[in-house]
Amino acid sequence: MKRIAIFASGSGSNAEKIADYFAGRTDVEISLILSNNPKAGVIDRARRLHIPVLLFDRTTFYQTDRITQFLLAQHVDLVVLAGFMWLVPAGLVAAFPDKIVNIHPALLPKYGGKGMYGHFVHEAVVAAGERESGITIHFVNNHYDEGAPVFQASCVVEPTDTPDDVARKVQVLEHEHFPRVVDELLK
Repeated sequence: MKRIAIFASGSGSNAEKIADYFAGRTDVEISLILSNNPKAGVIDRARRLHIPVLLFDRTTFYQTDRITQFLLAQHVDLVVLAGFMWLVPAGLVAAFPDKIVNIHPALLPKYGGKGMYGHFVHEAVVAAGERESGITIHFVNNHYDEGAPVFQASCVVEPTDTPDDVARKVQVLEHEHFPRVVDELLK
């Protein structure tokens, strides 16, 4: 059985879509959801889905290897970042080469890097007058949003679109494609 660990800092809609996608499958399980935010909505989603949750703080994540060792002990096959806002430590990246994947709400390499997440991305896309945006699913390396791309999908940005309009379009793409791409990466 393939085991997935999902890191999330926010509401967890992508984590839930991934869990729903694999529900009832006997070859894949979401073994754990990890979060750095004790108030994250993903925690309630995980409890409702009966997925164990591990909360951690900045010191544990960056100054120890406890999270890495825990994931190794759990025999995790793929680490999925689904709205996780921290840079992954080098030791964790090294322990899971090409086994950590992130989703970014833009067509990288545009609108990536530190501080470019969520609404900040959509505001920048609209401010620049872009005619398309989308998602990039990519492997994680030691830099924000610079890992090798795995998949991209785009949507049209109309001249009248607000950042909220772009966010809604991008979220549709996330929910449609992320679970399927995760499944393909496990094969």
